[in-house]
Amino acid sequence: MVTFSLERTAPLPPAESWRRLTAWHRHGGAVPLTRVTVAPAGPTAPGTLVVARTGLGPLAFADPMEVTVWRPPLDGAPGHCRLEKRGRLVRGWAEIDVRPGPGGRSRVVWREELAVRLLPSLFDGVLARAGRYVFGRAVNRLLRQP
Repeated sequence: MVTFSLERTAPLPPAESWRRLTAWHRHGGAVPLTRVTVAPAGPTAPGTLVVARTGLGPLAFADPMEVTVWRPPLDGAPGHCRLEKRGRLVRGWAEIDVRPGPGGRSRVVWREELAVRLLPSLFDGVLARAGRYVFGRAVNRLLRQP
C-alpha cells in the first residue's frame, strides 16, 4: 500500500477548481485509456459511485469509488471530498481538498492511498512514483481545461 500527495495552486477561484476536479466524467479525458461513469446521474453526494475503467479490451480493469464525504467550498470555507476505492483489484482512498489561496487563487491538495491486489510491496516505490506522475498530470490537465 502506498500513499502520495500532490499540491497545486490554480489561478482560479476555489469553486471553479472544485468544479473542474469533481466533474468526474472529465477524468476520462485526463487519464489515458480511461472511461468514467457515475451513478446515480445528477449532483454528486455521499453514496455517489464513480467507476473509472482503464485499459484496452480484456486488459482493462474497473476502479469503483464511492463518495463518502462531499463538502464543496462555500463562503471562504475549504472544500473536501473523499472517495473510497471499492474494487477487487485497486483498494484505498482519494481525497481532494480545495481552499482559498493568495490573490483569489485556489490551493488544491490531492491525497491518495493505493493498494493493488497481487502487487508485492517490493513495487511500492514504483507504484507511488507512477501514481504521482499519472495523477499529477491529470490534476494539471483538469485545472487547465474549462
